[in-house]
Amino acid sequence: MQSTTQTTTLNASARLGELLRSIARVVKGKDEVIQLALTALLARGHLLIEDVPGVGKTTLAQALARSFRCSFQRIQFTSDLLPSDVIGVSVFNPVSQSFEFKPGPIFANIIVADEINRTTPKTQSSLLEAMNEAQITMDNHTHALPNPFLVLATQNPIEHHGTYPLPESQLDRFLMRIKMGYPARENEKEIIRNNAGHSPVEKVTPVMDAADVVAMQESVARVKVDESLLDYALEIVDRTRQTEQLSLGVSPRGAVMLHRAAQARAFLEGRDFCLPDDFKRLIVPVFAHRVVVSSRYVSTQKKSEQAEAILGEIVDSTRVPV
Repeated sequence: MQSTTQTTTLNASARLGELLRSIARVVKGKDEVIQLALTALLARGHLLIEDVPGVGKTTLAQALARSFRCSFQRIQFTSDLLPSDVIGVSVFNPVSQSFEFKPGPIFANIIVADEINRTTPKTQSSLLEAMNEAQITMDNHTHALPNPFLVLATQNPIEHHGTYPLPESQLDRFLMRIKMGYPARENEKEIIRNNAGHSPVEKVTPVMDAADVVAMQESVARVKVDESLLDYALEIVDRTRQTEQLSLGVSPRGAVMLHRAAQARAFLEGRDFCLPDDFKRLIVPVFAHRVVVSSRYVSTQKKSEQAEAILGEIVDSTRVPV
């Protein structure tokens, strides 16, 4: 006989499956990427999508945002964007003889921060408090952001001209960094057909309310995690701090994020308990952007790819609990 928690998890999993299929009709051939995006949402995290222009980063972000009946804002980050353009500004009201806060586009449930690394570090930093504490402080007053709150940021590879690399403190606020990759030929053929008329994103219809998402996020926090799995995760975290190949290992926030992401992955698959594979499959997307490759080991390979390779070696050589 199933428990109430198991029944709730299975019902939610069915609705999430419907959501995944809805997005997959727009983002062709990227089921794993869509699952990672939903994992970030369920874990109360933020998602950074990095890849070359034109592979569907913004399409994925917009399709996910349109799948919920909640407030949504898209911010195009450019070199001349100011922090006040993101968080809002205080305007003097001559009638009341006082300053009134006019909220910026950050006050929405889902924020698509398009090409976030094209703006200056000053504007990038305006997201730090919002992403970490779901609030904004302006003129000594704190303003809470809507719940749920998710930042879906896209960025071009740092090798491209006109980009400002995100600092480690900003990267650490993102639960995961993922890549889209080029589509398979058959999927690309479908993409060409679907874009012959109106944008396929406009066909996405809402599947859930904001309240449904909050309820699922609360259920994710109750997913059971065995002590042996925590020890497994911490063993990998510790090895990233000890290896000479990395000058910066995973932070305690990174370990917390992996735990939450693994719970969300289990919930997404209809389970109220975690398996070793939930942790193992998420280590690279959750940890790769949090570590820094030592200058002594830098090769011709891109730093992001090198970090992923080092993490892969650590995972392969760490005993998985039974």
